[in-house]
Amino acid sequence: MAWVILVVSGALEAVWAGALERMDGFRKKLPILAFVVGLFLSMGGLAIAMRDLPAGTAYAAWVGVGAGTTVLWSWATGIEKMNATRLALLVALIACIVGLRVVA
Repeated sequence: MAWVILVVSGALEAVWAGALERMDGFRKKLPILAFVVGLFLSMGGLAIAMRDLPAGTAYAAWVGVGAGTTVLWSWATGIEKMNATRLALLVALIACIVGLRVVA
C-alpha cells in the first residue's frame, strides 16, 4: 500500500508544479489554490509512504514519478516538445523507479 500512496503522491507533484507555472507570480487565485492543495497532498502522501519505506528509496521514487508525470503533462499540453531522446530518458527514469520497487 505504501508504494501506491507513493506513486499517487508523486503524480500529485505534477499538479503543484503545473499550478506553480500558471500562478503568474502568486497573482492568480485558482492556480495558487491548486498549488497549495497539490503540495499538501503530495508531501502528505510522501510522509505516509515513508512510514513503511526507507527515506532514500521513497524520496527518489517520489521525485522520479513527479518529474515523469510533469514531463508527460508538459508534452500533452504542448508546453514542451517530445522527441526520441527525451522519450528514451523518460523510459529510463521509469525503469529506475521500477528497479527501486523491485529491490526494496
